[in-house]
Amino acid sequence: MDLYPPPLIRDCLIHIFAFLTEEDLITASSVCQDWNEAAETPWLWRKMCLQRWSFCNLAVLGSEHVNHSWKRYFLQRCHLEMKMTAGRSGGYTCKSLRGHAGRVVGLVYLQGNSAQSPDLWNSRATVCSASTDGTVRAWDIQNGELLWCSPVQSPLTAIIVDERREVVITADSTGLIKTWQGESGQEGASFATGSPLGSLLQYNINNNWFLTVGTSQGSVYKDDLSPKVIYTESLTSPSEDEDPLCQSLPVTGCQAAVFIPTQPARLALIHHNGLHNNKALTVFDVSIKKTKYKSEIQVQQVESFPLTLNTRSSQVLLEAADSNCLVLAAGQGLYVYSLKGALIANFKEHTMSISSISVDSFRVVTASQDLSLRVLTWGKDRDHGLTLESQYHLLGGSHTMSRGFTHVACDYSSITASAEGKDGKDVLKAYSFTS
Repeated sequence: MDLYPPPLIRDCLIHIFAFLTEEDLITASSVCQDWNEAAETPWLWRKMCLQRWSFCNLAVLGSEHVNHSWKRYFLQRCHLEMKMTAGRSGGYTCKSLRGHAGRVVGLVYLQGNSAQSPDLWNSRATVCSASTDGTVRAWDIQNGELLWCSPVQSPLTAIIVDERREVVITADSTGLIKTWQGESGQEGASFATGSPLGSLLQYNINNNWFLTVGTSQGSVYKDDLSPKVIYTESLTSPSEDEDPLCQSLPVTGCQAAVFIPTQPARLALIHHNGLHNNKALTVFDVSIKKTKYKSEIQVQQVESFPLTLNTRSSQVLLEAADSNCLVLAAGQGLYVYSLKGALIANFKEHTMSISSISVDSFRVVTASQDLSLRVLTWGKDRDHGLTLESQYHLLGGSHTMSRGFTHVACDYSSITASAEGKDGKDVLKAYSFTS
């Protein structure tokens, strides 16, 4: 018998190491040189990255200027998520961004760290805010610096962004739409609708950019009587002898609506359900049926179930977490439903009403009039599937100066919220996590 058997060949070691956790793999790498070389194999760390997140920003691994490894990406992202999950002092910085002389009506990330493909080595983020003081302001939230401010105009009512083109779109109280170059703040195109606005939405068809405008005379997406769906191609490429395709949905009193991601055209709505202001959530699939002579919109109900929210609040917020998960807020409560109507989770941790929610693939952030943000993170349970776990509060200051948070937005490594000032001048709070 050979008392000193030959060492395992590299391929065998790599195969065995594929069954280890990251902690065990790091421990194994310190045993000897052969084990270290096997444990540093990029394939092992790439496998762990894709198993854990299923999406990774691969571009930064082999760019011209940097050459990061899969191992470093895995460890750095784990470290960042640990900070974002714990929310301990020192794990993040908080900047107060002052300058608006009115109420903030909305804020958007012009340049952010996408939750779908985070770039861990570039944490720079730019947030744009619109205010009733008639200005758009762009902020470097990591440094707390104002990058540019637009000229004063009529009080603004809405703001959206096209991140790919780095363009900000605003609407004011007169119905005037304007675009702003994100890098310089230079004013671009503008047009007047002639009516105060209720909603803005930008979208793309075949790489062409379009803007949907809802006015006080009727919104494209919802109104108090019956929500409607409109085929956008018939708006952008109308036929001379045909009106745009439009179809009313068979519900009334729509309070919130959202398109569900990863589905071609699946729409979820919260609406009135009979007497006593009861509410229901209904999901529709929208499709186009084309024949030789005409096209028509078809709406098919997929699911519908009553909501027992136990709140007197008239405001309901709705977001889609993924293809089978809806997040809604009403009053002080946050609720997570499956598309089948199963209540996955519910929370009532704010002392005052929730005013805004932000949802991505890593976490849910709720903003409240109690001047706090609540951070919750997604997880997966082997038996119960998707779960949501409450983690911590982020405080926004004192009620002697502010009335509460009004809006919140987040990217992968930062959270920005607007606090309503008692002096009429709102302040942005920017919380940045670094790895």
